[in-house]
Amino acid sequence: MIELEKNPLWHILVEAVQRLPMYNSHKAYVRDSLLVDNPEMTVEELSQRLDVPVGEAMVILQELRAEEEPKKRRDDSSS
Repeated sequence: MIELEKNPLWHILVEAVQRLPMYNSHKAYVRDSLLVDNPEMTVEELSQRLDVPVGEAMVILQELRAEEEPKKRRDDSSS
């Protein structure tokens, strides 16, 4: 998803998605339930599972995976 972040339209998509009324609830549900069961879930699977636009699924997965990166690095360095 790094390529997407370089696209100037990415930031517009993120801002639009974050303003959706159910965005925070969807993000929390994905983080607390769906990714626990299937950490390799694709954008298409998430979009179908939540019945949300692909753009919303892309933003949610990108944000949650970006949040996981620092945690993984900390866990790896403490081993």
